[in-house]
Amino acid sequence: MSLTSADEARIGWIWSRGGRVVDLGGFVPALAAAVAVVWGDLAGAPGRHLAADLVGGAAACAGVWLCRRWPVSAGLGVIALSVPAASASVAAGIAALIAALHRRPRVAIAVGAAGVGATLARFALRPPGLAPYPVWALVGVLFGVAVTVWGMLARTRRELVLSLTERAHRAEADQRLRAEEARRAERLEIAREMHDVLAHRLSLLVVHAGALEFNVDATPGRVAEAAGVIRSSARLALEELRTVVSVLRDPAPPPPSSTGPPPGGGVDLGALVEESRRAGMRVDLRDHGVRLSEAPDAAGRAAYRIVQEGLTNARKHAPGRPVTVLVSGARGVELVVEVRNPLHGGPSALAGTGAGAGLAGLAERASLAGGRLEWGETADGAFRLAGRLPWPR
Repeated sequence: MSLTSADEARIGWIWSRGGRVVDLGGFVPALAAAVAVVWGDLAGAPGRHLAADLVGGAAACAGVWLCRRWPVSAGLGVIALSVPAASASVAAGIAALIAALHRRPRVAIAVGAAGVGATLARFALRPPGLAPYPVWALVGVLFGVAVTVWGMLARTRRELVLSLTERAHRAEADQRLRAEEARRAERLEIAREMHDVLAHRLSLLVVHAGALEFNVDATPGRVAEAAGVIRSSARLALEELRTVVSVLRDPAPPPPSSTGPPPGGGVDLGALVEESRRAGMRVDLRDHGVRLSEAPDAAGRAAYRIVQEGLTNARKHAPGRPVTVLVSGARGVELVVEVRNPLHGGPSALAGTGAGAGLAGLAERASLAGGRLEWGETADGAFRLAGRLPWPR
């Protein structure tokens, strides 16, 4: 596993309370071994090695405290001190272990080899006795190899733990991001559906209620007829709202493509246009024999919503003006729906309502169905809302 210097700094222990505890864990054995060697020198016949053990052992113990910060340079210094000073032998092993814990395998092996060489040189200068030199040389080599391999394995394990922890954090962050995106998409779908379902019905209610308010001389029959239309529109609005709310409450809601016009209305443009005509609009439907129920489900529902939104906007911004609804297309080509009306009409009670989110929601709905939405002013001064949706063969 190849690591950069930034990775090394991240993997290496930081100067903290926990790091000081580790320092103490290496310093104490090195100090104890140095004291034991010096004590042995004093207990026997003090000779020329006592000074080397005193100075070298003290310097090696101080070097161990610095090895974690400078594993290679401080470690090599401690290993060099172990050649003349037997009291620094344990400190040299600890220095090799720290280098293997903190540096790459190639560097760790080099420091470990230096430690083995220093041990062999010390045994040659100061034979420990009790066994011939080859035996002690073998012990020194095995000890150096064991210390280096132990440090390298511990470092590899630490890298693995850190990598797994980082992956877990990244996976958790990705999961939170996906959940947030799903909630955002769900909120957009709910807002789009609520707008499409209620805007049309409520605009019809406002139109009929306004007719009752301003037509004070209407006959009782006309008043009863308008009240009946208001009651019917309110009932349908409640039913459609109940449908959307049931989707929200369902623990396993249907996919977005299944939410659309209520089952009672289906995707019947004729019924939708007739509803608007009863509200006093002049709507000319030219469907060219195309039936939305024959189109793919997503395309048919999107086309229905486009016409519904176009009629609602015409009631808001161009009341009393004629509206033309064009439907064309065929299998293997595309489905095209278009709503066209003059830009301005008379004053309307709905002119100041809405937040302008209807067209944006329609564009998203058309995009989800694989099509596109176009709107804007035409050359003859009309407003045109058109949707082009795929209709596979």
